[in-house]
Amino acid sequence: MDVSHARDARAGKTHLLRSGPDTVHWGYLDGALNPALTIDAGDRVVIECVSGNPEWMPASSTGFDILPELRNIHQQIKRGSGNHIFTGPVFVRGAAVGDVLEIRICDIELRQNWGYNLFRAYGGTLPDEFPYYRLIYLELDRERNVAILPSGLTVPMRPFFGQLAVAPPKRFGRQNSKEPREFGGNIDCKELTAGSTVYLPVLNEGGLFSTGDGHAAQGDGEVNGTAIETALTGTFEFHVRKDLGWKLPRAQTATHLITFGLDADLDDAARQALHEMLDWIVTLTGISRDEAYSLSSFAVDLHVTQTVNNVKGVHAMIDRSVLRLA
Repeated sequence: MDVSHARDARAGKTHLLRSGPDTVHWGYLDGALNPALTIDAGDRVVIECVSGNPEWMPASSTGFDILPELRNIHQQIKRGSGNHIFTGPVFVRGAAVGDVLEIRICDIELRQNWGYNLFRAYGGTLPDEFPYYRLIYLELDRERNVAILPSGLTVPMRPFFGQLAVAPPKRFGRQNSKEPREFGGNIDCKELTAGSTVYLPVLNEGGLFSTGDGHAAQGDGEVNGTAIETALTGTFEFHVRKDLGWKLPRAQTATHLITFGLDADLDDAARQALHEMLDWIVTLTGISRDEAYSLSSFAVDLHVTQTVNNVKGVHAMIDRSVLRLA
């Protein structure tokens, strides 16, 4: 149960999965969905994603272009109970229930020159202080790698996918896209940029991975309910891990290990993230659990992932070098 990547037995193929009415599902996750693509473990998939409901699209006078496939999706696909548009699912041969899908995020690219942010009355972290609806558009300047607010303020871009999900067990039926669960989903962790790896427990044969909810930038908490929402293309490499047995999502970056807590109560989410981190530290180092608890008090950071998705998120992070990991 180590943290190292799966060993590559062969050079995998690279596939392209475009976004369109035949390859997306809107507002839900479901273990009964038919795969949009079937691959072998070790393969890479370039996945195109789109974002946004029709009522959130910018006017043509803004100069922002709307991807043509997004218009087709709006016209041809029925929206579920959520707002997120997923591309997928991807079926990975050899992934069985109880395995863990190791998903390496190799590259992330912007697909458009704009993003949006909105909040609604009775939503977000301060629902009583902003009792109205507001939608803004931001220019995404690739050359300077900044997003530009209507005021002219700029924010550095650090693109990532808010939604990284395997399908929930088929017996659960359709699940709203808003709440993150053990299958991942709307995790909204800004650390999961290009070069990171996410691990998701396999709950259906093939895993059935879907992604979407592209963000150009986000703060921990995602406090008003949305980030800079935009369309992204991601390159993902898939491996099947039969040696891990994890029941909740985990992740790693070049510098840190990450565990997640997901609960309607933020305190319980923090406890869950910490429990998962203690388990990982003990497994990797062999130290006692009480020493791992002490170590966590001065070497583990608890971040509030998001407070706005009904099921709240906390992610725990520890520098890999503390555990003497290469």
